[in-house]
Amino acid sequence: MSISRAFDMIFFGGTGDLAIRKLLPALYYRFRDTPDPAGWRIIGCARTELTRDGYVDLVSENCRRFIPGEDFDEGTWQRFTHHIEYLTIDALSGEGFDELAERLRHSQDRVRVFYLSTASSLYAPICEGLSRVSAVTGLSRVVLEKPLGHDLSSSDAINEAVGRIFEEHAIFRIDHYLGKETVQNLMALRFGNSIFEPLWNRSNVEQVQITLAEQVGVEGRGDYYEHSGALRDMVQSHLLQLLCILAMEPPTSIDPDAIRDEKLKVLKVLRPFTPESVRTDIVRGQYRSGAIEGKVAPGYLEEEGIAENSRNETFVAIKARLDNWRWSGVPFYLRTGKRMQERLSEIVVNFREVPHPLLPPPASGGGNRLIIQLQPDESVKLFVMAKIPGDEMKVRPVALDLDFDEAFKTRQWDAYERLLTDVIAGNLTLFMRRDELDAAWRWIDPIHSAWEAQDTAPKTYAAGTWGPTAASALLARDGMNWREEN
Repeated sequence: MSISRAFDMIFFGGTGDLAIRKLLPALYYRFRDTPDPAGWRIIGCARTELTRDGYVDLVSENCRRFIPGEDFDEGTWQRFTHHIEYLTIDALSGEGFDELAERLRHSQDRVRVFYLSTASSLYAPICEGLSRVSAVTGLSRVVLEKPLGHDLSSSDAINEAVGRIFEEHAIFRIDHYLGKETVQNLMALRFGNSIFEPLWNRSNVEQVQITLAEQVGVEGRGDYYEHSGALRDMVQSHLLQLLCILAMEPPTSIDPDAIRDEKLKVLKVLRPFTPESVRTDIVRGQYRSGAIEGKVAPGYLEEEGIAENSRNETFVAIKARLDNWRWSGVPFYLRTGKRMQERLSEIVVNFREVPHPLLPPPASGGGNRLIIQLQPDESVKLFVMAKIPGDEMKVRPVALDLDFDEAFKTRQWDAYERLLTDVIAGNLTLFMRRDELDAAWRWIDPIHSAWEAQDTAPKTYAAGTWGPTAASALLARDGMNWREEN
């Protein structure tokens, strides 16, 4: 799908890591595959004093590192950069908004996207600045990166401020995990195939695991991470969104609000945590120095921008429960962490064992399971039991592997390609509605409150491992293991 309509894409935080590493390369791919991109205009905005040529040089130097050589075409890139402009804007002082309005004055009839790739504390000043210079039209949209605030109160304040300028249908709260092909394929697998839906319930599913593991540390973002932590940075957004898609009821249609209504229902039936259940069902960790792929990795307290004796968490494992008819009694184990053994994002649906086993169990890792991997490679695998060739009747798990590259023989879109295309088209399906965000914060806030009241330090784990041993014990109490431990 190409982007055929004319638009203005204005990136606030245009010199930042996200814009240069993800957003501009994503637009390059869409530009390359669009037959007539003449109506495109991209304006990078930041406080940095740069000329237009200086910005293009900065973008070109960095984007070449993030676009694979086989996808990079010099002629296409040069044509792409002809559509790029730059403007120095200070969101707090308001300097530069008048010039932005002047540049946009003759494009009132075009889609206008304001992408706020900045700290969420700047969302309100930016939107107020746009309103002051009358830059917001009926065809305008605003994209908000997570996290929106640090709790329900601060999130409400941001949403109220943005909502005074933009109507709800023009606010796109982005979570890039929802743009991944495998996440969308999860919906296709569930709702496009009759074999899965009858199995997708407490009678057939024993437990579910969702893991978002990173090998990197705070990567120079210590100041941000000290005010965020793994719970707010990853659980409140990515993990809960994946849980919603995995557990939601079939929507009545693919209309954006029909899908988002069902996701909201999942958030509403998440069992709230009490101070006691926080102690028993949540593991909070912080990495210490260790080794990753043979290289020494510093501990969290040794990272730049981290407070001495910080108790901020870099790892969280949660046993979550859904109190509804479909999922009652099925534990959902959520896990995320930095400086883990592998970079891995996956969903594992473990089905129940056969009621009366006739065959000897395999030596390891028995049972049917569906594994949806989001990174480093995107894939879907269904493990079934099959006989090992030979005289004896022995079985072991064998994967039925959906290879997207082989099946469709086309390059998979990056998540931001899909999401930017949807923003321009005005498609809200893969974006969070405000009531979804509110419900997520209502579930998260009591966890932080309990941690503060308990005043205990997070459990440490060595960099290059799968987290604190208590995370394994969390499942072991139920007679279960994380997938890599089987």
